Amino acid sequence: MAENRQTAQAQGNLAPGEPVLRQGRAADPVPAAGALNVPARSSALTRTSGDRAPGPGSAAGSVPKTDGGAGSADASLTDETPDNNAPDAENPAAIEQALAESQQRKLRLMLKQCDRVLLMDFDILAMSEWPDNYSLATARRSRDLWLFSALLAAVIFLSGLTGFIPAWIAGGGFGAFVIILLMGMPAIRRIYTSRPSYLDLIVMRKRMLRDARKHIEHLEGKEGLIWQCARMVEFNPALRAARFSELLALSEHRTLARSMTRREYIRLYLIYLLEAEKAYDRAQKAFFDGNQEALDRGWASVAASPEQRA
Repeated sequence: MAENRQTAQAQGNLAPGEPVLRQGRAADPVPAAGALNVPARSSALTRTSGDRAPGPGSAAGSVPKTDGGAGSADASLTDETPDNNAPDAENPAAIEQALAESQQRKLRLMLKQCDRVLLMDFDILAMSEWPDNYSLATARRSRDLWLFSALLAAVIFLSGLTGFIPAWIAGGGFGAFVIILLMGMPAIRRIYTSRPSYLDLIVMRKRMLRDARKHIEHLEGKEGLIWQCARMVEFNPALRAARFSELLALSEHRTLARSMTRREYIRLYLIYLLEAEKAYDRAQKAFFDGNQEALDRGWASVAASPEQRA
């Protein structure tokens, strides 16, 4: 019987699950399918599925790859295809509107920062009644002559007291001294002459300087007027002149008003304000022209009025 089983085993006619008998040792039962460990089953299944011919399952399994390729192709087509709903910033009309709105906002800020230039009082800063040097020299000479006459009369009077000269001459000197002193008083001096004295001219100069400095302090405010007006240089290149550089630095550091100690500085400040006023008028004209153009083109966000001053 053993020989028959060996013959059947060689021919491959054994039934599955039937014990295999080998000569010289006991028969070993075929291990059950459930007794195989998980790694062995997994490797066996992997080898089996790899050796198997592709069937309907494998064709179905290739579908995700096809879907993935289609998805990537669709993504590339989406990237290459221009978006019809692109933002308005790519539209030339929208870009032009944005530029116009930015320009109007810039002009509005310039007009707001430099609007105090319209408060300038030309007469105070021009100081047209400023006493010139000739009038000052004439008044100084008259003052020196008055002082010399009064001193001479006083010397004559004192000389008469010592007996050096006769008494009647000393009395005349005393009378002349009193008359000269009275002529030096402002109320009496205005009777015989309308020309101001040297002291009046000095007081007038100081008063005009004080008024001009107060007006400059009012114009400059807390931010510095001409320093902010310097941004309108594109409307008046004269604001870029080198002679205004010191004024701009003082205005930026908020020390301009107390640095105006001479008439030359105040006149230079007045010249700058006149040039800034020209630039302000041109900027205002450009702003209103831009507003009108925005209204004509229907840009409501661009066409805005200047902000009200506080």
